[in-house]
Parts: sequence; C-alpha cells; structure tokens
Amino acid sequence: MRLILFVFLLSSMNSFAQWKSYKLTSSGDTLNRIDKINRKWGPWKNHFDGVRGEAGYEEEGWYEKDRKEGEWRLYSLMGDLVGVEYYKWGLKDSICRYFTTMGQLRLEQSWKALNPDKEYDTLEVEDPDKFDTYHTVIIKNEGAAIKHGTWKYYDPETGQVVRSEVYTLGKLEETAKAPVATEKKAVAKPKEVVEFEKKNSGKKKVRYKDGSVGG
Repeated sequence: MRLILFVFLLSSMNSFAQWKSYKLTSSGDTLNRIDKINRKWGPWKNHFDGVRGEAGYEEEGWYEKDRKEGEWRLYSLMGDLVGVEYYKWGLKDSICRYFTTMGQLRLEQSWKALNPDKEYDTLEVEDPDKFDTYHTVIIKNEGAAIKHGTWKYYDPETGQVVRSEVYTLGKLEETAKAPVATEKKAVAKPKEVVEFEKKNSGKKKVRYKDGSVGG
C-alpha cells in the first residue's frame, strides 16, 4: 500500500512539474496550465469583467499549444450559459450560438477558420447556380476566421428568425428580414441550454486556487 501511494505521489509531482503555473480545483484537477515556454494547455477558465456597459462573463474550454480548440462555453457572471462557440487553430469555426440569460436563443453565427500556419488555404464553396455542386477556392490567409454561411438573428420571445445574413468567404451575399410575429408563443430552449440546466441543477460553481510554481 505504501509503495502504491509513493508511486501515485511521484506521478502527481512529475505531472505538476511540467507546468510553469496552473490552478487547482477542489477535486484536485488542474486548470489554466502554462508550460515552460509560456503556452496554454488543456482545460482553461477565463474571467472578463464588464467594460463600458458590456456585461462581464466567463468562458471555459480547451487550449492546444496556446490556441483555443473545440467547444468553448460562455457564462454570465451569475453562472448562466450564454454562448457555445467552436474553435479550430485558435479561431472560430462552424456554428456558434448565443443565448439570453433566460436560455433563449438570440443569435447564430457561421464561421470558417483558416489554418494560420499556411500563407494560403483552400476551401470548398458551393456553386450558387448548381445545387449540391462545389468548387475549390484558394484564398490568402489573413490570420483570422472569416464569416462563411448563414448568420441568424432571433426574437428570443417568439423563437423566430427576424433577420438573416448569408456570407461567402467573408463577403455579404444577401440580407433578409422575416415578417414580424403578431403573437407570442412558447419557445423550447435550445438543447445546449437544456443539457446545461440538467447537468448543473443544484450544483455550486467549481472553486479553484493558484498552483503557481515560479520559474
């Protein structure tokens, strides 16, 4: 038993030693890891205070070699889920959704990430004149995600799309406004919000502390 405990402690020490700094949750997990060459790795939580009338928020997600990767979740400072974003190479990619603090969908954005390690990137673009037909486009990489696809703006009360914008490789192709609804109706909450509420029902926010290790 002592040998097993010693091996466990040694493994834990080696694991922590690879990080220049980190934060430790109450369950013993590490957050906000920074390696010896100042790169962010693994699970992270960022906090942003309100600025110039904009509400503050927190975000939780994953870093790979100092770049955001995969799903990131945004929360109000009261702990409400207010956004779900997706990243590739540290840039927004795919469909990102944003909600009111009551869990109502208010905005969907469509992004395309370009590989920042390439000067040029290639994308498959649908032919507007031929259904389900695509052609390859080579574009210069400006080091940022581009708007690509349909952006939808919702009326949170009715769940209806009140305006949409269609982008192709960052260029606005068309804008459309939906007719104003004459009556309100019950709107089902998005599945991301429902899953969040089920998972966090009765839970308190995770506490963590610094594990900074100078160097």
